[in-house]
Amino acid sequence: MREHLAGVSHLSFINASHQLAGHMAVGRADVVHAHEAKAVHWAFLHWLWKRTPYVLTRRVDTPVRQKTANRWCYRSAARRVAISRIIQRHLEGLGWGEVELIPSAFSSQLHREEVARQFRDEFPGKFLVGHAGAVVDRHKGQRVLLEAARLLEKRLPDIHFIFLGDGEDREILERESADQPNVTWLGFKENIADYLAGLDVFAFPSRNEGLGSVLLDVMDLGIPIIAAEVGGIPDIVHHEKTGLLMTNGSAAALADGLVRLYEQPSLRQSLSNVAREQLEAYSAQAMAASYWTLYSKTKQ
Repeated sequence: MREHLAGVSHLSFINASHQLAGHMAVGRADVVHAHEAKAVHWAFLHWLWKRTPYVLTRRVDTPVRQKTANRWCYRSAARRVAISRIIQRHLEGLGWGEVELIPSAFSSQLHREEVARQFRDEFPGKFLVGHAGAVVDRHKGQRVLLEAARLLEKRLPDIHFIFLGDGEDREILERESADQPNVTWLGFKENIADYLAGLDVFAFPSRNEGLGSVLLDVMDLGIPIIAAEVGGIPDIVHHEKTGLLMTNGSAAALADGLVRLYEQPSLRQSLSNVAREQLEAYSAQAMAASYWTLYSKTKQ
């Protein structure tokens, strides 16, 4: 992150040997913004010590544990933000304060046409279905996609499944799928947009998802999507409009949806066109403007 943001003006990083040391090192601040559990606790302690107001953003759709510490941290926040409607509804249900909705932004990743073309050339005549994300099945549901690949192996041998990314389950999933000729594991790629741009369809059978912001990047590249109807995904994938939604955990439903997309080029084009039209609401500029408004209210 430091390397990526090295050229950004008015930005500095603070080194601290441990979390509590950061309270001393940070100096004076008008607002603290926390994005995950440890950061929320840090912001709460900083507020207790220096009375610096803090903004809290919840990014995952797993329920917040109703512990005393969490109740204090959420209630003491000057502003609470959710990145999707399902998270917003959950937080509002706890009764710990009003919750605003500010979704994540797509990253506007640039892809190199020559790399995307070389990638496709490795699979001549194939209809490429891809997945990208941490290879952790309990979260991203790679086994659901592998099972769909088994269901389609004989029925539609032209469909080939590409897995991008790395994680704790990669080794075991590669072993489990070693007998599947229609599956390829490519691992982590530095500029994943080069490979996403070469796909025919992006499949995202996550078992839980705060929003699924990678879907926004895929939409930006013009790739049609089929994704699980879970978490915050329905905020951005509207069934039959900006993508197809499938029953969570159902390999059969996923396979059926992929067959539709394979057989109907006009559907693929329509879904990707409409998906792109909604991206303005998920731009970095829109997200930054929303947070700037929030920071300004918080500082007051």
